[in-house]
Amino acid sequence: MGLIKLLFSDPAAFVMLSVLLLYSVIFHELAHGWVAYKMGDPTAKMLGRLTLNPVKHLDPLGTLLLLIIGFGWAKPVPVNLGNIPIDKRRKGIILVSAAGITANIICAFIALLLLQLLAPGRDDIMYKILNLLAYINILLAAFNLIPIPPLDGSKILMGFAPQSVNRVLNQVEPFGFFIVIGLLYLGFLNPVIEVLQDVIVNFISLILHAIGVG
Repeated sequence: MGLIKLLFSDPAAFVMLSVLLLYSVIFHELAHGWVAYKMGDPTAKMLGRLTLNPVKHLDPLGTLLLLIIGFGWAKPVPVNLGNIPIDKRRKGIILVSAAGITANIICAFIALLLLQLLAPGRDDIMYKILNLLAYINILLAAFNLIPIPPLDGSKILMGFAPQSVNRVLNQVEPFGFFIVIGLLYLGFLNPVIEVLQDVIVNFISLILHAIGVG
């Protein structure tokens, strides 16, 4: 359901969901830029993108689609892998691409940890916020793990794959956005996303269990 419908049916939920979704996406993009910076690429920092200021990250079309259909995106943080030393470039591709997914998993982990520690009732606003935060971040992480350009999963794959596979992915990338939208519309990606969500939830559950929570 698009957020516009939610605005009229439940304004408070609209505000809460919008803020959580916005900052989950911002943390995702910020993580890309921060890891790139640590590996030697100052592009995002020089362009003022290593910030939590939402104005710096909002994409007009992505925000509009988010409001209309409930699916959107922020402006990708610019990364120039050419600034990373050549002997670390393949590692850089993997780490920079995985950074956003990792940030979302960490956000989901913190939300689920707090749910366990605080144990709010299901009607409590804290329960709703933490539950939504976990769900949004698990969904974002799972979606971005899909190995179709321009999603992060394809970049991670490129870091491990031989050049022959990378050439195919580079050829697909100009059309990747439309491929992803088409597959989403047809429902073909739903089973993949659900499996990836289950993997992430089980991974977080194992960590919670290991630290004696949950």
